[in-house]
Amino acid sequence: MEEHGILGVRPRKQSAARIRGRKWLKRREIWLVALGIALHAVYMLSIFDIYFKSPIVHGMDPVSPRYTPPAKRLVLLVADGLRADKFFEPDSDGNYRAPFLRSVIRGQGRWGVSHARPPTESRPGHVAIIAGFYEDPSAVTKGWKANPVEFDSVFNKSRHIFSYGSPDIVPIFCKALPHSTWKSYPHEFEDFATDASFLDEWSFDQFKSIVNRSKEDPKLKQLFHQDQNVIFLHLLGCDSNGHAHRPFSPIYLNNVKVVDRIAEGVYNLLENYFNDNQTAYIFTADHGMSDKGSHGDGHWSNTDTPLVVWGAGVKNPKPASNNNQNHGERFVDEHDMHDTPTPDDWGLSDIERVDVNQADIAPLMSTLLGLPCPVNSVGSLPLDYIDFNKGNEVEAVLANAKQILNQFLRKSQMKQASSFRFKPYEPLAHYTSILDDIESLISKGDYENAMKLSQNLRRLGLDGLHYFQTYDWFMLMTVIVLGYFGWMLCLILHVLQSYTSLPGKILKKEEAVFTREHSSKVYLCGSFIMALIFIVLYLEYSPPLYHAYFAMTVFLWTNIFSEHRFLRAIWKYFLQTIESRHIIELSATCIASIIILELLVRSFTERIIYTWCFLIVGVVSSLFLYKSIPWKSGIPIFLWLACWFLSVFTLMPAEIPDNTVLVSISGLIIVAIGGFSRYLDKHTKDNKYWQYLVNRYSKPKLPFLFHLQALLVGLSSVLVYLSTSHRTEKRELLALHQVMNWSIAGLSMVLPLFSATDLLSRLTSIFLGFAPPFLLLSIGYEAVFYGALGLALFGWISFENALLYVNKPNKSLTSFEAENGNIILEEGDRCLQLSDMRIPVVFLVFFNIAFFGTGNFASIASFEISSVYRFITIFSPFLMAALLIFKLFIPFMLVICAFSAITKLVKVPRSGCYFLVILCSDVMTIHFFFLVKNTGSWMEIGNSISHFGIVSAQVVFVLLLFALTNVYTKDIQTRSTDRVSQKTM
Repeated sequence: MEEHGILGVRPRKQSAARIRGRKWLKRREIWLVALGIALHAVYMLSIFDIYFKSPIVHGMDPVSPRYTPPAKRLVLLVADGLRADKFFEPDSDGNYRAPFLRSVIRGQGRWGVSHARPPTESRPGHVAIIAGFYEDPSAVTKGWKANPVEFDSVFNKSRHIFSYGSPDIVPIFCKALPHSTWKSYPHEFEDFATDASFLDEWSFDQFKSIVNRSKEDPKLKQLFHQDQNVIFLHLLGCDSNGHAHRPFSPIYLNNVKVVDRIAEGVYNLLENYFNDNQTAYIFTADHGMSDKGSHGDGHWSNTDTPLVVWGAGVKNPKPASNNNQNHGERFVDEHDMHDTPTPDDWGLSDIERVDVNQADIAPLMSTLLGLPCPVNSVGSLPLDYIDFNKGNEVEAVLANAKQILNQFLRKSQMKQASSFRFKPYEPLAHYTSILDDIESLISKGDYENAMKLSQNLRRLGLDGLHYFQTYDWFMLMTVIVLGYFGWMLCLILHVLQSYTSLPGKILKKEEAVFTREHSSKVYLCGSFIMALIFIVLYLEYSPPLYHAYFAMTVFLWTNIFSEHRFLRAIWKYFLQTIESRHIIELSATCIASIIILELLVRSFTERIIYTWCFLIVGVVSSLFLYKSIPWKSGIPIFLWLACWFLSVFTLMPAEIPDNTVLVSISGLIIVAIGGFSRYLDKHTKDNKYWQYLVNRYSKPKLPFLFHLQALLVGLSSVLVYLSTSHRTEKRELLALHQVMNWSIAGLSMVLPLFSATDLLSRLTSIFLGFAPPFLLLSIGYEAVFYGALGLALFGWISFENALLYVNKPNKSLTSFEAENGNIILEEGDRCLQLSDMRIPVVFLVFFNIAFFGTGNFASIASFEISSVYRFITIFSPFLMAALLIFKLFIPFMLVICAFSAITKLVKVPRSGCYFLVILCSDVMTIHFFFLVKNTGSWMEIGNSISHFGIVSAQVVFVLLLFALTNVYTKDIQTRSTDRVSQKTM
């Protein structure tokens, strides 16, 4: 009869008691896997409650300023993608690119560098400038396309807003405002093949047109002459030209001159129109541009943007002093350029420079217009830009501090209303007395001390906002980490009880351990604790997922404590039998495993770790075998060369360059590797060093199978060249080539099922069977990597085979002994030993190198779409994505086939090894949980999420691949250890 295990199917003749035991174990493991899937799915969502919760709250009252505003209107000019150094530095002829704005800096305004916080993208940059807060981390739930929560802005508070520019920016702030006049050009205007400076001219022309029209339209003229108006021109040219031509190109640099002329044109237009000196002007950029023509990260070329402010209410230039003009401010873009002096080639070293954080521009605009600061702003008013007397300066900073304090109080109120045991932010517990002290000092005319208290209140308010933003972090992180540890302990207990000889040893000493007495008290206590937690969470109006996090963790630990008799028995057994060498072995195994797993975590960002890993392993493993197996066996030198060959690929670029000739040559390499394996299979049947890998009685179902598979690999290599060449010349894929490619790929994957069932023959056939589809989906060096991975996996199998030769007298508990010890194993399997921990750890190394050898873990978009052009050229997103994913799966399937073969070779239960793989994977998961980022570029944030998600999903991913590869590996047969030992004797 057949027994269907969770990871495979094996024919058995079994007793009734054994069948019942296997069924019980199968049900238990299905339950355990289902629990693991649910746990990882729920805990994966926890990062959104911890790291990606929106900081925006509503319900605060705006703080009206208590001073007369210096400006009636404000002009905001944002040059999208303009980096500071290209704006301030001279051109090759020594002429400055922005003569008008430089004259403003020297004659009538203030200047500095505005520091943007990553992600340095257009939407979050404009939100920081106009609304005063940085990227809402919950925008990840919208794919970074939009702000998920409504927010306040300077435009909201203005009397009227006139805006012209990009369709990606202007509608975000103006579309929902009834008091707005705006227009954006069509998306079709954004053509990267042209000089995009005309987009800036379009915005200026639209504004100029409406100003001229207002001279003949009384209603429009009245609209323009209102107080507290804002004029916003979004100038996209520098961004588009930077992407298309790079920021050092003549087109980009000329665009700097264009935005300078537009700034001059706007200034002259409005000064002539109003003629009242009541207009304030701000010129800045949302982000910079890297030398590669991209932006998003925290490099200074992306975060440093120009800031020029002049007009009504703005201080005049001041000579530079030796004092630090930044007054110890800490900027949001954390790079090492802040303390460097102004570059000499900017020609502005003699003029005082005042740097600000990008979000500080919003309160600056509000103060100049006399508007309340946006209620969600976290910006600090830069006083060095505003021409106020001492009293008004204090009033402005106090209004800024009160606005931040109101956010803090609202968050405190919301948290207190939903907290069973509320912990207030102590430094602001008596904020009213601080406000009273400030008002008293103002009334006395002690503006200096009032300013100090106001600035300190603002700083405490910002700290308090961070306190409540992270209020639940410790509690949630503790619950999640305890849940992961509980899950890992459940896995350890299951492996110890089901796949080791430990229960049999304990049973001899304590018969009562496995009587499984009723554990109702433990479950009753667990249920009571869970109910109590649910009541508290309900009273605190906690989200439903909070209940799920606690439920999972309490459930896992309840199950652990239900095994208290077994745990006590283990502890008692170890106290009675443990020796110092056992402690050393256990400690060494745990430490070595954790070090390797931590290196795997690091390898997600540094692929070179794999290079060093395989260079070192190649030498160490060969020297280890050299003591027991002579070099003439070929195993040590082969293992050395295979590891070193594989180590090369993680030094290569993740973006694979096209090389059709290399892909075709790779087919010959793969056939040569298959031929070498066949030679070993044919000529080493009586070689004592290879005796466990071959079986003289195993025959293929097709006598010519190897030659057919080699022919298909050769044909696929030829078709790679022919298909690519013809498509390149004719711009189409021949129907004949397409049919042949699909046919060869499909047929080749079926042929391994007809190969001989001995380990070496079947794995060689699997290796050759997946080679044609992989070659046809390859575009460069990844085709050679396939052969190198196959060699390294064969090296792993050879190493395990050599260990079997060295350790012939295997004293581990057999399946018969295990059955008598109340442990249920497959026929022929032995119990797991501590040394077997190397198998799941090495598996995880190969599992990761299978991916990192040819790409990176960022996303499926990292892989070249031209990989599928030999199968389909007509755009079909689902089929193309399926082919790309299948290409990624092939190396994984090779690794899992080798893993399954090794478990059969060394006679260990594959299910037990699977649970150890998940155990090791979750060690990495916990680390990645703490590496999730909610600041930085979108790519950095996205990568941190994907890394955590990918490792979390391995409980399902590995199981799925086990099921797929079981079709190929279930028939693998290895020679009996006992039979080989007798023959050797």
